[in-house]
Amino acid sequence: MEFMHIPVLLDEVLEGLAVCPDGIYVDGTVGGAGHAREIAKRLTQGGRLIGFDRDPDAVRTAKERLQGYPATVVHYNYDEMSHVLAEMGIKTVDGVLLDLGVSSYQLDETSRGFSYRNDAPLDMRMSQTGMTAEEFVNTASEEELSRILYTYGEENFARTIARNIVRIRETNPIHTTNELAELVKNSVPPRVRRMKNPCKKTFQAIRIAVNREFEHLEAGLRAAFSVLRPGGRLAVITFHSLEDRMVKRQFAAWCQGCVCPPDFPQCVCGRTPEAKLITRKPIMPSDQELLMNNRSRSAKLRVIERSR
Repeated sequence: MEFMHIPVLLDEVLEGLAVCPDGIYVDGTVGGAGHAREIAKRLTQGGRLIGFDRDPDAVRTAKERLQGYPATVVHYNYDEMSHVLAEMGIKTVDGVLLDLGVSSYQLDETSRGFSYRNDAPLDMRMSQTGMTAEEFVNTASEEELSRILYTYGEENFARTIARNIVRIRETNPIHTTNELAELVKNSVPPRVRRMKNPCKKTFQAIRIAVNREFEHLEAGLRAAFSVLRPGGRLAVITFHSLEDRMVKRQFAAWCQGCVCPPDFPQCVCGRTPEAKLITRKPIMPSDQELLMNNRSRSAKLRVIERSR
């Protein structure tokens, strides 16, 4: 299957990054190179784009699609960008983009096991290395499964689903996406099954856990900010409320100045903001974009500019 990628909020990202022709930019989640190619098109001699991805399929595709542009694609996760860029002799950059979540290719490529819509081995690994979703589901404790489903998937029936996973795997280990999907459907009330597909939250939570997405995001935000020059911008697209909350909280911390108690007559801490918000509120897809790409419906873009 071709690595399809429709870049979400493309115009808004380009405006948010304020791309300079001779600037250096990082796409920390290059995927199918949709955003990266449009950034690279705007670069002239002296400009440079470095794309990161931990999925070898994405790295291979991005390299092909960025041929002829001032771009380099490396097979690393985005939270490793600070030391990778240092090894490349790059001290600071003008902008970083993080487009989080799962790509359309990963969802649509049945063999990757991300989707509950097609039967496939229960994999879900973005990097195609490490623990699979099958291994996680069949070895995690009931308490851990319940915590993951509730915390990462905001699943109201987490305890019941976790209990049933543990009960069933004792005699019939869970190997495929269909087996897990059927288990989830049988674990929720009929009214929930009638309203919507009840598998989405469980699959999302397990995917996040298997890929350690929130751990990488926390470290990745710090890495991205550390390589920005003063005036450089960080743009982050999230697709999950918990991701967006993490980004919002970290952006707010960088933008905070004085932390003295409010009853102090004057500032004694001397703290000044490290950054300023470019987007006070998250930018979301327009109605036109939603018509063209329904998968953009939960996207939120936040942009910050480093001050010092």
